This record gives sequence, structure tokens and C-alpha cells, in this order.
Amino acid sequence: MNPDTTSAIDTGTPGANRDPRMPVLFVPHGAGPCFFMDWNPADTWTRMATFLKGIADTLPATPRAIVLVSGHWLESAFSTTGHARPGLIYDYNGFPPHTYELTYPAPGEPQLAARIVQQLEEGGQPARVDPVRGYDHGMFIPLKLMFPKADIPVIQLSLRRDLDPAAHIQAGRALSALRDEGVLIVGSGMSFHNMRGYGDPRYTPVSAKFDAWLTEAVESKTPRREALLADWASAPHARDSHPPGGEEHLLPLLVAAGASAGSEGRKVYSEEVMKTTLSAFRFG
Repeated sequence: MNPDTTSAIDTGTPGANRDPRMPVLFVPHGAGPCFFMDWNPADTWTRMATFLKGIADTLPATPRAIVLVSGHWLESAFSTTGHARPGLIYDYNGFPPHTYELTYPAPGEPQLAARIVQQLEEGGQPARVDPVRGYDHGMFIPLKLMFPKADIPVIQLSLRRDLDPAAHIQAGRALSALRDEGVLIVGSGMSFHNMRGYGDPRYTPVSAKFDAWLTEAVESKTPRREALLADWASAPHARDSHPPGGEEHLLPLLVAAGASAGSEGRKVYSEEVMKTTLSAFRFG
């Protein structure tokens, strides 16, 4: 008789499978569809693209599903995509016509979306399923490089519009158990995101100092890590790196940190792009 291989995602029963524990990631998603178009200089995004393409080989197994938190979706309460076949939202402007024809037909997973909402609510965070929302470019641009076959179910999770740091850490905590069920949790944003700073050499030391602080915070033990990230706006050059009200590209990192469940954090990629330091982090 074959052993029961029904997954916990299907049954809603934690521990009903033998999947290896997944890490949690925070990755940069670049500038619009930058990886799929010509740029000047031509190699501006090459190293970042190479990093993203190499992530799958660093995982303990192919994920059963992906939960991706995008810096491009804000709602009054945490929301998940709930459609079985979400379309794409080309939420960037002024790029070449072919970049509006990019595809990423990854399936959704309505059962998992509903379960995530339940977990968030049990963790003290109001949440809802959005049955029609598609995938924005904070999702499909990096995942086209990370998992180009688009054959892994993806649930996209919004940020909360008030951008409250503690709430986003708490939301991550509520989802941490999914890691033991083969679910990869990914925060998609940018460690530096001040549009006025890109390409400006005055922001090179600014972004480097903030990145050094961010790295120290991520690499701290869990209680200190969460305390530092909850008060990230007090970091050196925090508001030069993420202007007031514009920290939506940093908040996915706080969700990822909350989901780390005590795992060690470390920087796994960093380089200077357009005169600013950009980094990626991994927990576990």
C-alpha cells in the first residue's frame, strides 16, 4: 500500500507532509520590467538578474507553493489573491511595448489563499481574499527569473495601507508555519527606494549607511531583529532611503522577518546599482 502523500496545503492539517522547511526571502525586483529590456549601461541589472535566477538552486526542494508579498499592492486590510488563474497587472509606465506583453501564467491556489486569511485573522490581523485581483509586476517580474516555468502555485499578499511596521511583522509570524509545508515565503521590494536618489552619487554613502544598519538588524537574533525593524525609521538615513509614506518597498522585508520563526538572517546579495546599494536577505 502506498503511503498517504496528501499535503497539508490540501488538508489544512499542519505537519501532514514531510516537506523540508523552506527559508524566507526578501528580494529586489528591480525597476519595472528592467530585466527584459535594453538598458544603459547594458549590464545595469545583470548581477541582480543572475542572483534571482540562481535562487531555486539554493532551496532544499522545489516549493509546493509560493506566498509573495509585493510592495505594489496596498489595502486597508491584508488581502490575498484568490483567483485560480490570476491575470497580470502591468503597473509600470513608459516602458517599451513588448514589456506589456510579458506573460507569467502561474496558477493561484484558492484553498491556500483562504487558509492564509484564516491564519492572519487568528494572528490578530483582519484579512480578506480578493477573488479578482491579478499579479502585479512586483510578483511576476522577479518570479519570471526565479521560477521561469510558472508551474508553482502563487498567492500574492498585499501590504496594509497604513504601513505599520509592527502589524507587518505580526502578519509574517502568522504565516511562519507554512514554511514547514513546502511553502516559500518571499518579500518582493527594494532595500533602497527613493526615486530621487537613483543615479545621484550623493545617495551612494546614504544608501550604504542605511544598508549597513539594515544588514545588522536582519542578522540580529529574533527579538532584537524585530525590535530594530519595527523602529526602522530611526535608522541612519532611513527617510533618505525610504521617504515618508513611501516605505512600501521595505515593508515586505518586515513580513519576511516576522515569518522567519527564529531562523538566522543574513545578506545573500548586495551591489551598487544606479549609485545606490541594493541588497537581498534570507532567513533560514
